[in-house]
Amino acid sequence: MKNFEKAGTILYNTGFLGNLIGSERTFVDMALESFFNPRSVAIVGASRQKSKVGYEILANMMEAGYGGRIFPVNPKADTIEGLKCFPELESIGDTPDLVIIIVPAKIVPSVMQQCAKVGVKAVIIITAAFREVGKEGRALEEQVIQIAKQAGIRVIGPNCLGLIVPANNLNASFGGDLPAAGAIAYLSQSGALLAAILDMANASDIGFSKLVSIGNKADVDELDLIEAVAADDETKVIAGYLESISDGNAFVRLAEQISHIKPILLMKSGGTQAGAKAASSHTGSLAGSETAYESAFERSGIIRCDSIKQQFDYAQAFANQPLPAGPRVAVVTNAGGPGIMAADAVERKGLTFAKLDGDTVSKLTSRLPPAANLHNPVDVLGDALADRYEFALDVVLDDPDVDVVLVLLTPQAMTESAATAEAIVKVSRRKPTKPVLACFLGAAKVEEGVKVLRLGGVPQYDSPESAVATIDAMVRYVGWLSKPKRVVKLFPVNRRKVENIVERHLRQRILEIGETESKEILEAYGFVTPKGSIATTADQAANIAQQLGYPVVLKIWSPDILHKSDVGGVKIGLNSERQVRDAFDLMIYRIPKKLPDAHILGVLVQEMCRKGKEVILGMNRDPHFGALMMFGMGGVMVEVLKDVSFYLAPLTAQEAKQMLINTKTYRILQGVRGDVGVDIDRISEGLQRLSQLVTEFPQIKEMDINPYVIGPEGTTPIAVDARITLEP
Repeated sequence: MKNFEKAGTILYNTGFLGNLIGSERTFVDMALESFFNPRSVAIVGASRQKSKVGYEILANMMEAGYGGRIFPVNPKADTIEGLKCFPELESIGDTPDLVIIIVPAKIVPSVMQQCAKVGVKAVIIITAAFREVGKEGRALEEQVIQIAKQAGIRVIGPNCLGLIVPANNLNASFGGDLPAAGAIAYLSQSGALLAAILDMANASDIGFSKLVSIGNKADVDELDLIEAVAADDETKVIAGYLESISDGNAFVRLAEQISHIKPILLMKSGGTQAGAKAASSHTGSLAGSETAYESAFERSGIIRCDSIKQQFDYAQAFANQPLPAGPRVAVVTNAGGPGIMAADAVERKGLTFAKLDGDTVSKLTSRLPPAANLHNPVDVLGDALADRYEFALDVVLDDPDVDVVLVLLTPQAMTESAATAEAIVKVSRRKPTKPVLACFLGAAKVEEGVKVLRLGGVPQYDSPESAVATIDAMVRYVGWLSKPKRVVKLFPVNRRKVENIVERHLRQRILEIGETESKEILEAYGFVTPKGSIATTADQAANIAQQLGYPVVLKIWSPDILHKSDVGGVKIGLNSERQVRDAFDLMIYRIPKKLPDAHILGVLVQEMCRKGKEVILGMNRDPHFGALMMFGMGGVMVEVLKDVSFYLAPLTAQEAKQMLINTKTYRILQGVRGDVGVDIDRISEGLQRLSQLVTEFPQIKEMDINPYVIGPEGTTPIAVDARITLEP
């Protein structure tokens, strides 16, 4: 095995946050303690005018009942709201744990110098007009952060709303009233959105452990905060809104660790296909930044939310209920219609409608009215009072074939909304091993019951569909948690050969690797490619075809022609010398007329592969997350069907197989209606080999193997055509 590296495996440990904390990111929660639990807070830019942000933050601090010392800083005031005012930080005579800055942007650097002088370690910059306004603002922001780094100061912002810690009565923001204490930590890149979320949460009795507006993320970013709240005992769920991610690779590694401990629920906006416009490969044209984020979230176990409502729906369940052991859902209802709606939603989500066992049905029969439905959904009828609901829920939760229970209620004449809610809360607390969710349909008549449910920790939903969507999210999260540790196989390869080709191209500033050398790269990584040679005359083409044996394929050979078939540059199934000569002459004559600027080097004469299914294996390197692998049906069908799947490299065998399963055409590969299926494991191996190649050579920007012809089990797949683009 000369020039070949040894094969092996890499075990990716994703089971414990402690493996990461204290190594790569040593400034974990302790460095942020001054933000979350300050003993004193200085507000630089505190104002007496109620219309000013400097007044609102001071007023919110006082109204929340913050127990530490507050130092308003304003050289034009002696007191504000009964508190002594200081002209500057140095005049306080003490070092505040936390400083909030609300002065014009051009003054912020001088305030930061004062912070450095008195030894402040935590600063929130509320002020806007920094990086978000252009070049001058960016320079000003860089100046501020340079001062902070030199002094060892951590900074949240600038251009942010502030932060809130309900348990500490700390409302260091201008976002609104202090919410209830709870188990949800929320971070947002948008201050305005955080203010809306705060208002919605207060109206719905949703509590938080911490809320942080991160603004421009000039220093403290989403990674710092996610890691900090992961280590926070008060936080059970991490939620947030992001428009960008500072370090994609670090984000995936950290989130993958933390998701094993606490669920992460994120909204992500700003996805765009703009970056795909310049792509030269099929993979590059189909892989936008949105695809990369989806793949990153899937890898790291993050639950993506499409709206604030959905995020709240999910967060309430994760924060207050145990995780379900499986997908088997039981429904208790007082009306048939909502029960059917729930059943439909369960089926659409791919969950299981639990089949109640005989003991459960027998117990229900003993006390429910004769007209009641004793099978799932359990219909306790419209005249059900609280005690009937309590009995039914209690019995259904004991069923060993039930993993989660959804309780539905419609406000009928005899319905006891509040009492029923109290019964549901009581039973769920008495039997806390299975999640219980509720859906009280209506408005004014169920208002008291809804409040009881929320205060009692039973998530309440406005429709059966929303409740079932939440159950589905919980089940999917449990499925992700149960995945085995990631083991990436390393194949024996000839890296030296690839290094030589890549380095030569980069040295010569040639970023497009031609088909011949692309195939040499693939061969070095264990792929099999068709035999063939370049012909510059019709005689040469005929001789090469004779040596290869018929049938053959002819392809125009030019570094300037990426999509050969679009210009008539591919002829397949040529079975004679005459056909080869005619095809050669036709290409050499017609293509220069279509593309007069193309530099044509000749024609590739290549053996024609045996029949099989054509698939595509590809990669596009995302600027945030690295190598993004692609699989789909090959040939021209990839652009027509766009039935492709993506996953971040490096791939495990299970992930490569899942990429195939995620496509609609997977059943075709398995074989349908008597058609023999292809060797699925060989496609999976091809994806893993390609994943190893692009992981070991980050200079590869994008590439396709298209078509990759795969036959029945036991046959050798062939990489018929390949395209590789490099970047320095």
